[in-house]
Amino acid sequence: MPNGSPITLRVLGTSVTLLESLRVRAEQDLGIRLVYQVHSVEQAQRIAVMQPDSYDLYDQWFHNVDFVWPARAIQPIDTRRIALWHEINDLPKRGRLSAADRPVSGSVPSERLYVQHDGSLGSTVSDYISMLPLTHNADSFAYRPERLPTGFSRDNESWGWLLDPAWSGRTALQSDAAIGAIDAALAIQGMGLASFKDIGNLSIEEIDSLADVLVRKQREGHFAAFWSDDEQAAQLMLSPTIDIESLWSPTLMRLHRAGIKYRLAVPREGYRAWFGGLSVSRHARGAVLDAAYAFLNWWLSGWPGAVMARQGYYISNPPRSRDHLSDAEWDYWYAGKPAREVLPGSDGEPLIDIGEMRDGGSYEQRMGHIAVWNSVMDEHNYLVRRWGDFLRAANKGR
Repeated sequence: MPNGSPITLRVLGTSVTLLESLRVRAEQDLGIRLVYQVHSVEQAQRIAVMQPDSYDLYDQWFHNVDFVWPARAIQPIDTRRIALWHEINDLPKRGRLSAADRPVSGSVPSERLYVQHDGSLGSTVSDYISMLPLTHNADSFAYRPERLPTGFSRDNESWGWLLDPAWSGRTALQSDAAIGAIDAALAIQGMGLASFKDIGNLSIEEIDSLADVLVRKQREGHFAAFWSDDEQAAQLMLSPTIDIESLWSPTLMRLHRAGIKYRLAVPREGYRAWFGGLSVSRHARGAVLDAAYAFLNWWLSGWPGAVMARQGYYISNPPRSRDHLSDAEWDYWYAGKPAREVLPGSDGEPLIDIGEMRDGGSYEQRMGHIAVWNSVMDEHNYLVRRWGDFLRAANKGR
């Protein structure tokens, strides 16, 4: 490499957080070259485990740590090289923002954050972590309020709506087994069709119960479609055939921009939450590793977190990003207050109209109302097999 050429960092991940505006700004601020490797959730995970020499940083979620850490694909991150580590709040470090928040199931971030003396991961504090916790959110499902069936009320929203016969033929689900199955389990339990001891870690018998219910519902023609990324999810909700679906925040922003009226449900059972961040490939060394740490620190500097806020996501050290948000933006995205002015999206274009409020309330209210974290179950391989049975039944039903 010629003298003076910038260090190149290869970042593996999905379109959820690998935004072009972030890449351009990071290159300007850090004097490095960033190359995004954008894939579907499943493909990115496969590459992360099988080809750790093909990337330097893995933009992922905490439940994916359960795949890449045992495979020794990523290396421990030294928190002493993270200047603002002390600013990261208690949600990833202790599993909840407030001691009053209820314990939840699933792949709780704090339980796979710290590297233990024996090389395993756990909640006992150490100087080394598996990934730097950054973006996070509380997900549920959205529906078209004007198509709300008779007898349904926004005051009594439930995951069970995804399986209610009143929405038959007009419902869409996320297709990934690890995430879609949790949404489905919440729906099944919400409808009273089955009960699960730990909804974030189903037994083989419980997985069979889940799959049997889903296959039966699909043979009745209940599900109209399945989606694998936010673009597909947006197109489904924009179509005249889908009235309710599980979805992620980028889809909500697309619907907002398209002028589609929707409501993001606040399920009485609680949200399905996720926590994402960056891990470092085991192959990163020398100048590349130094650049990787510079990028990790940059993510906590405030500006990236403000961009994420405008996409509906939270950052792990919110006060730092407040300096890069207007008071009106902070009040809408974090404080749960009505928008006092037209607010921009992550692309800088107008997005939120005056008077709109974020469904679910403030940051503390939303992240304090979690039912389950995204998770990798002990019987993940069996879950994938039975989820495949369901999707094949869905395809036959079309």
